[in-house]
Amino acid sequence: MVYLLKLISSITNNIHDFLIGLFKLLGYNMTDKQLHFLIIGIIGMVIFLVVNLLFKYIAKYSISAISFIYTFTVMVVFVFAIEIEQKITKRGNMEFKDITAGLWGFLEFFGVYLLIKLSIYLIKKGYTKIQKKKHIRA
Repeated sequence: MVYLLKLISSITNNIHDFLIGLFKLLGYNMTDKQLHFLIIGIIGMVIFLVVNLLFKYIAKYSISAISFIYTFTVMVVFVFAIEIEQKITKRGNMEFKDITAGLWGFLEFFGVYLLIKLSIYLIKKGYTKIQKKKHIRA
């Protein structure tokens, strides 16, 4: 188990170092908080979308709220695990601000998702209303 944890920590640290190097190479001098915001936000959205699809197949009605709660819970565990791993391996700083930056990243990405979903809903509703008016006139 210890070997597996060290292996996972090593992989995580290598990915972290790779991403920092990649963003620097691309001209983005990102801070650790900005990197956490972006990466955790994206990972959170991927987890949410997968969980949401899975639950929709299982349930007969929308369970997006449950999917969000589950995803947020997973993200809390994930960001804490990253910070603990940084403390244990001494590769990075274990900071509560990193945790909050990562979770805010997910919440903001999720907010954008909700805005897109709401926009699509309103457009469909408006289109249906227009079609009904055309049908009544005809």
